[in-house]
Amino acid sequence: MGKHNEFGKEGEQMAVDFLMAKGYDIKYRNYRYLKSEIDIIAQKGNTLAIIEVRARSNDQIVPIAETITKKKIGLLVMGADYYVTEQGLDVEVRFDVVTILKNSKIFKIEHIKDAFYHF
Repeated sequence: MGKHNEFGKEGEQMAVDFLMAKGYDIKYRNYRYLKSEIDIIAQKGNTLAIIEVRARSNDQIVPIAETITKKKIGLLVMGADYYVTEQGLDVEVRFDVVTILKNSKIFKIEHIKDAFYHF
């Protein structure tokens, strides 16, 4: 497995730990539907958070959250819609991003709620 894949898995675990410490119940990790993959599905109260995790080891000019494409957003929406329907849930759905910047000098984790809208 490549170093970037290992760092991605490590980043997802950091995000899960962070969310659990904030009172979220982790419902699913790496949920797949057709071409959609949702990193984390978490719930807090009546809100289901569909969470994309972005981890980097370098602080580039472009903010990490802005690297999510319209295509990726469409796939997340499709996967979330299927999950909610499949589970028969009656919840508010929110699309969040957890960004992680970690290297030898920096460790920063940020939870961006309502990072994008699906319509």
